[in-house]
Amino acid sequence: MPFIPRPIALVLALALGAPAFVAGANSGRIDAQQRQDFLAEVEHKHGIAPEVVAPLLDAAKYQQSIIDAITRPAEAKPWKDYRPIFLTADRINKGRAFLETHRDALTAVEARTGVPASIIVAILGVETSYGANTGRYKVLDALYTLGFFHEPRATFFRSELVHAFALAQEEELDLATITGSYAGAMGWGQFIPSSYRAYSADGDGDGRRDLWNSLPDVFASVANYFAEHKWQPGEPVALPAIRAEGAEDFKPGSMEATFTLLELAEKGYRPSEAIGHAAPATLLTLEGANGTEHWITFNNFYVISRYNRSPLYSMAVFQLAQAIAGTDSATLEP
Repeated sequence: MPFIPRPIALVLALALGAPAFVAGANSGRIDAQQRQDFLAEVEHKHGIAPEVVAPLLDAAKYQQSIIDAITRPAEAKPWKDYRPIFLTADRINKGRAFLETHRDALTAVEARTGVPASIIVAILGVETSYGANTGRYKVLDALYTLGFFHEPRATFFRSELVHAFALAQEEELDLATITGSYAGAMGWGQFIPSSYRAYSADGDGDGRRDLWNSLPDVFASVANYFAEHKWQPGEPVALPAIRAEGAEDFKPGSMEATFTLLELAEKGYRPSEAIGHAAPATLLTLEGANGTEHWITFNNFYVISRYNRSPLYSMAVFQLAQAIAGTDSATLEP
């Protein structure tokens, strides 16, 4: 449907992401103004008529369990407690078996994109245990609940709900029934709607991007996500750091690799092995099971963090990928 002009005040409110919250979640329903504004936003941004969106929006249900889940994420744990969730013998062995079963397809994707097969498999292992658990919440309910009742990130999740309606039309998805995580992430790789729209890929050439049922699409999509975020083939991800005696604590403000190795050495931290060339890097300090761990991390580690902003997540994916590829002899020990 072509764009239908709206009052300037409404357009400005939508552009600025004006907050809209009910005074508590007791009713589990948004008010009439919130409903009207949301319908107008979907129509304004994607040309989807209110009569298409309204029945689905009205059918969405507030879920207290979703609010409960988002307030206690695993990433809030220390590394010593987070690591054992993902670096288990079962997850490693299943990852190795999965890689072997799909080696030809994954190798082809790696050759095309430069993203290692082991990284793709590790993402699937961390996110959904290789497709075994893609989420039990209705995506519509999850994004409705968080977009209107979770004030700290309501603007973000309400935007994702808008994207969900666009995605449903583009990919012919039944938004009333598709399921995902408590945060509205979908499929084997757990793409939120905006990422699904921006980065998923049609790996099997059937004209659709199906992240639930097509492994070629899943592999191509995860690899494309990393490639689009500037994964550098052949470059390191992370190395243990050796801290010089007397070195002061150093905690960079972000995970971006913005320091030279020489600058880190001058601060008292150097990689445990030479990488053979200069590369931007930074320092990550974690509280492991055996004490404080220091890591030199590079651009590819930062790229993993674009999938999930927690450094614990990035390290879990990296170490699981190493274990799956057989390049880490101490698979279950820090």
